[in-house]
Amino acid sequence: MAGEPGAAQNDDLRLADSLRAGDVIALTEVYDTYAPFLYDYCHGLLRDRVEASGALRNVVISAREHVDRLTEPARLRGWLYAIARKECMRRRDSPNRHTGQEAPEAEDELTQEQLARREERRLLAHSALAALNGRQREAIDLSVRHELDEVDLSGIFGMPLEETLALAQKAREDLAAALHASLIAQNHWKDCPSVAALTESWPLSPQTSTALVRHVENCPVCGARETPPLPPDRLLSVLPIAAIPADLRLDVLTAATAEDRAGNRRAIAAWTEPFDEYGWPLPYQPTAPRARDRAPGRRRGPLLAAVAVGVGVLVLFAGGMAWLGGGDDRSNAAATSPVTPGGSTPPGSSAPPEPIPTDPSSPTSPTASPTESKSPSKSPSPTASKSASKPPTTSRPPAPPTTSAPRPPKAGTLSVSGCDMGRNDSCTVTVTAVGGYVNWQVTGTSGPVRAGGSGHLDAGRSGGVQVSRASGFCWGSQTGTVSFSSGASATVTYRC
Repeated sequence: MAGEPGAAQNDDLRLADSLRAGDVIALTEVYDTYAPFLYDYCHGLLRDRVEASGALRNVVISAREHVDRLTEPARLRGWLYAIARKECMRRRDSPNRHTGQEAPEAEDELTQEQLARREERRLLAHSALAALNGRQREAIDLSVRHELDEVDLSGIFGMPLEETLALAQKAREDLAAALHASLIAQNHWKDCPSVAALTESWPLSPQTSTALVRHVENCPVCGARETPPLPPDRLLSVLPIAAIPADLRLDVLTAATAEDRAGNRRAIAAWTEPFDEYGWPLPYQPTAPRARDRAPGRRRGPLLAAVAVGVGVLVLFAGGMAWLGGGDDRSNAAATSPVTPGGSTPPGSSAPPEPIPTDPSSPTSPTASPTESKSPSKSPSPTASKSASKPPTTSRPPAPPTTSAPRPPKAGTLSVSGCDMGRNDSCTVTVTAVGGYVNWQVTGTSGPVRAGGSGHLDAGRSGGVQVSRASGFCWGSQTGTVSFSSGASATVTYRC
């Protein structure tokens, strides 16, 4: 990144000791030293400036509340990144996350010629990095641009040191091979028809970049060609850096120090737990799905049993059932009705409103809802009314009972339509019941997308399934599919 990535280890030690002593000035130093780099990292994972601002605020709050846990104060910087990654993974897992507002790029005083040259090198960097998987790209970014060592990466990813060393080494090797192939594609594509066919668009997509690397490894012409060495730090130095909002500093420091927000800080800090024996936060683990998020077939038994309860019992318990069911059907409601991504933050603000969580395991703020790393509500109340009936008279005998039972509802088919995220982080796949009712469920995804959910649709009714990107880092155009239990599938696309 532009500039040095912060204080030396002895300065980390001083700042950690000062934080432990409750020194507010030290908290200000921590923000001024690390916040621009942490914000850029959070923005890379979340791709939204509002979410990145909220994540950074929670990182500073959690760091102040948990600094006593850190057994190696000299590794304060890497520890802050570990907290940041867990917070970002928690936010990425939230269906209510804010989307669609990427931060502007930090400005550099460059001439038009320098900007054009940087853009050319940036396309080369994107093409080379596209061949790496998400974890590899993140490891390269943390070690090269943020200058963190493998011990820090081990704590950030929550991996044993041996695995982290292997990850970093393999990432460097794969990046070198991808850069070599990208340079051949950029400068020597005319020499090989296969390369020319693969590189019709620039920068290269992940699929094309991977195929190009394989081709170069097996092509006698391309494999024998030499390319100039380009160190990873020079390659990545041209990548954009998210500009931290100027007004975020006051918001963060106020939230981290104001006396009337102590309870809120304790709840936010609880989201960082648990920690390992060295005081580093364990990787984020998604919340286990609730019983009502399971396959529709498992929900029908209790539902039919409830319908069979006497009318008088339903009347007595209508209010109670409405209260009990009010907080347990959010995921189903989200899956069967159109989803509107984003939170309640005004588009012009740099940080989401500070959450006021009362239960760390169930945050109430849309921008602070739980989300991998060294880391659902409508409930209709059953109602019934008793109607008085006159006893039969001798002059008008009761009508004879009908001999035919009512027809059961007719099952239909599920129609699905794909969506395009554009440059946003999510979009909604529409599901519609055609010709009758449908019980549906997402059975899986393919490609760089994530989705889930299930539900019931009456004939002619539609709902939605929110689909999000599977990785915070990507280049070029991406395509994925969402598969449903009916056998139907929807295509989802987005651009990076």
